[in-house]
Amino acid sequence: MGKGDITALDRSLAKICELCPVCRQAGRSQEGLAFAFVKKIETSFCPFCMAYERVHGRKAHEKRD
Repeated sequence: MGKGDITALDRSLAKICELCPVCRQAGRSQEGLAFAFVKKIETSFCPFCMAYERVHGRKAHEKRD
């Protein structure tokens, strides 16, 4: 399995990040406590945020559509 392969588990974990109220707030507002919190933990602690980045190609705190 290469680094670019996205598994069903990755998609499931990314879906949890999409539904997470903290991550959703951070993506919408782009400022505040939720934004700072998600930006700080997403790359090293949160498996859901890391999966979101693998699946969607952008960080969890970045502006969402």
